Amino acid sequence: MFGIVPFRNNKLQERGGLLDIENMFNSFFNDSFPAFTGGNPIRADIKENEKEFIVEAEIPGVAKEDIKLDLRDDTLTIAVEQNQESKEERDNYIRKERRYGSFSRSFYVENVKNEDVSAKYENGILTILLPKSETKKVNNRIEIQ
Repeated sequence: MFGIVPFRNNKLQERGGLLDIENMFNSFFNDSFPAFTGGNPIRADIKENEKEFIVEAEIPGVAKEDIKLDLRDDTLTIAVEQNQESKEERDNYIRKERRYGSFSRSFYVENVKNEDVSAKYENGILTILLPKSETKKVNNRIEIQ
């Protein structure tokens, strides 16, 4: 009579339908390029002691050369820009892919000695030391008349 036909052996697979979708999901989740699908991919802890602020940011899978730090107007910005290209060649088959991704995160830090800021990137953790300034900036409230 009719017999049981495994789902993968139906006509849709022969046309490339479900098999292509499955391959797409498998390659997406098994790929080495970090895919960030929401929220901010930079997780950070900020600590403070008497002498300095310490920012520890987790940025796994990123090369040190792809990280840019900027401190302007009391705002510390950590930015990552990745540009990858892969090429695979076999008999009668060539596959080239290019991927580009960027993300950043900013923190407000005041009373910092900009010239003494230092950073180190090791094992996916970016550690930034922000020495405190001796003179604190005074914010004056302006009354509106």
